[in-house]
Amino acid sequence: MFIDRACFQRGGIGCLLLVSLVAACGPKTVIRPPLPPSASDLTLLKSTTLCEHKADFLRTHGVRASLSHRWGSGQEVVIPQESSESRGNESYFFDEDNVLVGALFTFPQGLDLRPYPVLRDTLSRLRPVLEFYLAVAQLDTRSNFDTSAIYETGDEKSTTQYLVTGPPSRPMLLQASFAIDPYARLFSPYRREFLNRLRVAREEGSVQLLEGQGSEDKEPFLSLQQFARGQTAQLAYCGPKNYDVAADAYQKAIASGFRNKVLLAEAHHKLGLSWAAKGQLEQAKAELMQSLAIRPNVPEVLNNLGTVHSRLGEKMAALQAFERAVVLRPNYAVARFNLAEASEESNPRRALAEYETFLALAEGNPEEAARAAYARERIKALKQ
Repeated sequence: MFIDRACFQRGGIGCLLLVSLVAACGPKTVIRPPLPPSASDLTLLKSTTLCEHKADFLRTHGVRASLSHRWGSGQEVVIPQESSESRGNESYFFDEDNVLVGALFTFPQGLDLRPYPVLRDTLSRLRPVLEFYLAVAQLDTRSNFDTSAIYETGDEKSTTQYLVTGPPSRPMLLQASFAIDPYARLFSPYRREFLNRLRVAREEGSVQLLEGQGSEDKEPFLSLQQFARGQTAQLAYCGPKNYDVAADAYQKAIASGFRNKVLLAEAHHKLGLSWAAKGQLEQAKAELMQSLAIRPNVPEVLNNLGTVHSRLGEKMAALQAFERAVVLRPNYAVARFNLAEASEESNPRRALAEYETFLALAEGNPEEAARAAYARERIKALKQ
């Protein structure tokens, strides 16, 4: 993270307030376990990439993309099996900003994976995230009723999921989905609306998809879709951060109504961050306080509320918010740093202790290098 040293020399507290807010609740560095392999010799997203604009997509695929449907507030563009390069039914999902956020490839008769050794090797190295029995009416194998499994892999910003059935000697791909991470939940092949695409007309002796299979969200689809849209814009998954889109999306997610209080509180939290990034601090404060009213005592929200209070000049309220954050999470390094800054004027001894605690917590963390350098300068000044 870049921090302007000249800004520190002019007055470090004001300079770091916005930096602290962005670092505390902007795109967090998610420490994942080592990603499983994602190599494949089955190329499905050939002349298309996630985050592509719909106009560009249609220039390339318009002749074959003969069908389109509403998809929540966005649109699904379909290339039917008889026109597709993949030999499957291809669906491309665009959000209301006309950005490609996910794609689904469906093979009702199954795609034999024996000619694809790289993908088979990838799948052999993955643990299934879900296993279940699945009946498909026209599966191109001797058995129409086999154990099926969903495998998940991906890269830094996207998730790939494969629905595979059949014995190890002849694995058959039924569906593959690709999505940018905020939308991954909406593209699981185990979603009921996607499993139902494997249902085909009944023929004598055929087996239909098992009744009741597939997951369904208890949350309104539009709320989940808009929350994912907000995350995509706020965390720069498809281009630069766009806080205007993020604020619009989070407001729509809240208006659609979450049943889960954790999701509702987080939507208010993220909306507050969007307003803060846009400089609309009173609106930011209101949303962060609403988040805490729904779900009290969340350290991240308290820390971010303290930062907004600081930017508004509400020193006592900021101090109280930072104190609550570190009481709830004593090893919360950024909140310790913010508490140190907020304490300098009224309680220099407390500030000195908090800076030292921050340095102990941040030791060895390269992301905290700039703040650590500033903390050392303040410790030296406070000891004089």
